[in-house]
Amino acid sequence: MIFYLQEFLVNQELNIQLATLVSIIIAIIGLLITALFFNKLGRQHGLKLISRIALKSNNQWDDILLKRKVFNRFSHFIPAMVIYISTPFVFTGHQQLISVITSITNIYMVIIVALTIGAILNAVLDIYRTHPVAKEIPIKGFMQVIKLIIYFISGVLVFSILLNKSPLYLISGFGALTAVLMLVFKDTLLGFVAGIQLTANRMIANGDWIEMPKFGADGEVLDVTLTTVKVRNWDNTVSTIPTYSLMTGSFKNWRGMSESDGRRIKRSIHIDINSIEFCTAEMLDRFSKINHLKDYMKNKLSEINADNQLESFKETVSSTHQNFNTRQLTNIGCFRAYVLHYLKNHPMINQQLTLLVRQLAPTQNGLPIEIYVFSTDKVWVNYEAIQADIFDHLLAVLHEFELNVFQNPGGRDFAKISVP
Repeated sequence: MIFYLQEFLVNQELNIQLATLVSIIIAIIGLLITALFFNKLGRQHGLKLISRIALKSNNQWDDILLKRKVFNRFSHFIPAMVIYISTPFVFTGHQQLISVITSITNIYMVIIVALTIGAILNAVLDIYRTHPVAKEIPIKGFMQVIKLIIYFISGVLVFSILLNKSPLYLISGFGALTAVLMLVFKDTLLGFVAGIQLTANRMIANGDWIEMPKFGADGEVLDVTLTTVKVRNWDNTVSTIPTYSLMTGSFKNWRGMSESDGRRIKRSIHIDINSIEFCTAEMLDRFSKINHLKDYMKNKLSEINADNQLESFKETVSSTHQNFNTRQLTNIGCFRAYVLHYLKNHPMINQQLTLLVRQLAPTQNGLPIEIYVFSTDKVWVNYEAIQADIFDHLLAVLHEFELNVFQNPGGRDFAKISVP
């Protein structure tokens, strides 16, 4: 084609050199216009047609492909193919020019293919995230590895085209750079290995609540990538943790709690030991009228009286005079029985899981009475409200058992002490 254009210009009384230059410029402009025409044709008609089909379809995957601009990027491949196919016919007899244009076109097509595959991988990841299994097994790290491989291969192909060498020749030269590459991509390689282990063992997934004090992380996992794990803390800050640190260090994952039927409440009330005593007759009479203690008091008093009569003791627990040789109830024991019955009848406590009211070893801060139960509501705000309501009630009812909470003296306590 360029030969006929050159001949026409020479017939117009142009010299051969100028005619050749002008014909080449005109041919290049004509080729570019043709390529742009096909590009516009594909984008205006082809993409619109695909968009209409995707919108009418009930499938979600085609919408995701559109969102990730897979078809948009692939449309750039069409004008490149037009130039690649047309170049030998347009520039017949100019082998050097054909070689240059073909090389540029090949590089462009390699880049377009790499970007299109990258968009496809992004779309595959988005489609995968629509399935429930994506929360348990994140694959973003693996997709990033595939992208790195694709871009690496693309880079090798681009350099092989520029240097006019075989790709195998370039790859063989990377052997000497292995140590350097290992150093440069150390975090990437460590993150990839750690990502495989984390995913295979299902140690972490998007949406998990994890704690890792070393990195100031305490919140929900936002993203698990090839090199980092992003955690949105409960104060709305974001902590970034190297993926391999989750394998080399320790962290707490609250997923088990989220998947269980309850969230644990484990808290103690410290009782002042000086307020612990045997129950008097007046106390026994008062406790027997409390709904949560009626059955307990009736059964326990019958049991104790039977044991004391069996031992031929003349005095019973109901006497106003304390006899330490007999079995007697204590205010702390009645309080524990009250708490246990109260929790067993609490609507927000899971009765199928462990429900325990126990006495721990005495300390310098008094005698701890620990509550160990599980709330049915696992939402943090609701859980804290349930826990607060329980202990509000128990702290308020303590005085009915003539018990005191242990508390270190404060400034006001010292101010009440009279100075002689």
